[in-house]
Amino acid sequence: MQHNLEQPLSTGTQLEFLPYSSDLAGHFKTINEQWISAMFAIEPADLASLDHPQELIIDRGGQIYFVKTEQLGVIGCCALLPKENGVFELTKMGVLDSARGLKAGEALLQYVLQQAKNLPIKRLFLLTNKKCEAAVHLYEKNGFVHDKQVMDQYGSSYQRCNVAMKYPPIWQD
Repeated sequence: MQHNLEQPLSTGTQLEFLPYSSDLAGHFKTINEQWISAMFAIEPADLASLDHPQELIIDRGGQIYFVKTEQLGVIGCCALLPKENGVFELTKMGVLDSARGLKAGEALLQYVLQQAKNLPIKRLFLLTNKKCEAAVHLYEKNGFVHDKQVMDQYGSSYQRCNVAMKYPPIWQD
């Protein structure tokens, strides 16, 4: 099922949102490898989910969403990864360098948060790094708040993690 954004972006670019399908798995890996390797080292946890998104995300009850434009094709992705009963991690969110500036990341984040309301989520969090300043700002702007408990519980998932946030507007702890 494909979903179109209600309004085109200011640049005139229309965004389309796509749910995961096996033919999009390569995009999931390419998009994430690009941004992770540009700023950090790709870690074993990254490789596992990038190489096996069906088994490690989808088959466990998670979701992966993609954003594309007619001109550029698939340009971004974001996953909702089940961690434990009712707890999900918003993860592997990235936009290709060639599509930066289109505000596709913000539109994708908002779309994913809307879709998350349909999942059995009691708690939603994310892990990132201070070096990802634009992403941290985007998350804050869209309702995520910094959370020490999330850092203590899940922060060791990635060596690069030094920021942990939760999304309280829907899922209160």
